[in-house]
Amino acid sequence: MDRIADYQFIQPLGEGSSGSYYLAAAPPRLGIAADHVAVKVLQVAAGEDAFHRLTRELRTFAKVRSAHLVTLYDAGQEAGRCYYAMEYCPGGSLAHPARELSRADKVAAVATAARAANDLHEAGIAHRDIKPANILLTDQGAKLSDLGLVQVLAPGQTITGLGGIGSVEYLDPAIMRGERASRSSDIWALGVSLHRVLSARGVYGDLPERDPLLAVRRVLSSPPTLDPSLSDTEAELVRRCLDPDPAARFRTAAELADALDALGSTS
Repeated sequence: MDRIADYQFIQPLGEGSSGSYYLAAAPPRLGIAADHVAVKVLQVAAGEDAFHRLTRELRTFAKVRSAHLVTLYDAGQEAGRCYYAMEYCPGGSLAHPARELSRADKVAAVATAARAANDLHEAGIAHRDIKPANILLTDQGAKLSDLGLVQVLAPGQTITGLGGIGSVEYLDPAIMRGERASRSSDIWALGVSLHRVLSARGVYGDLPERDPLLAVRRVLSSPPTLDPSLSDTEAELVRRCLDPDPAARFRTAAELADALDALGSTS
C-alpha cells in the first residue's frame, strides 16, 4: 500500500491494535507547519455506520485540549477503509524507542501518558488501549496516542478480537468480564505499561502469541506477578495500580502521574 486519499506514504511505521501506521507527506490542504504526518489505516471494514462512529469518537478526542495527547488532523474513508492522520512523533514509542532510554526517561513518559489519560477522563473519555506502543516519544518528552477504537468500530466484538496478545496483556480483567472501560481500567493499563518498560517483562509472563483465547484464560485465572528487578517503590506503585479493588487504586490518573514524577526524581 503506497497511499490513501491524498496521503502519499513514505514508509511503514508498524502495526497497531486495529490497523497499520504509515509515515506520509502532509497534504497542503491540512495547513500545518509539519512536513510529515502519521496515518493509521484501520483493518475494520468502513461501512457508513462504522465511519460515523469513528469520526464521532475522533472528534470527541480532538476536542480535548491537552499538551499530552497527539494532535489529530484528519479522518476519512476510501475504498472501504477508514483512516485518520495525526501528529508524527519521530522518537518512536516506549515499545520501540528510536534512542536508548534511561529508567527516568521511561518513568517520565508513563507519567505523561497518565496526565493525558486524566485529561481524557475529565472529558468523559476512557482511552481503552494504553500500552507502551501507544506512548509516543517526542523531543520534549512523550504523548499518548491511539484510542482503543476496535469496540467503537465493531460493537459486540469478542474480547479475543480486541487487538491480539499485545493488547490483552494491558486489559483490566474487569473489562474481560464485561465491565465498561473507566478511569480505573486505564490506571490498570498504565501500571502494566510501567512494569513492562521497567522490567521488559509482562505481569503474566509470556502469553501464548498464537492463542488469544488461552491468553485471556491465563489473565483471568492468574494474578499478576511483579518482576523482582523492580525497586520496592516501583513495585508498590505498580501493585497499587493493579489492585483487584478499583477503589484501592489511584483515585485519578493525575494522582498516579504525581507519584510517577516523585519516582522519576529518584531514578
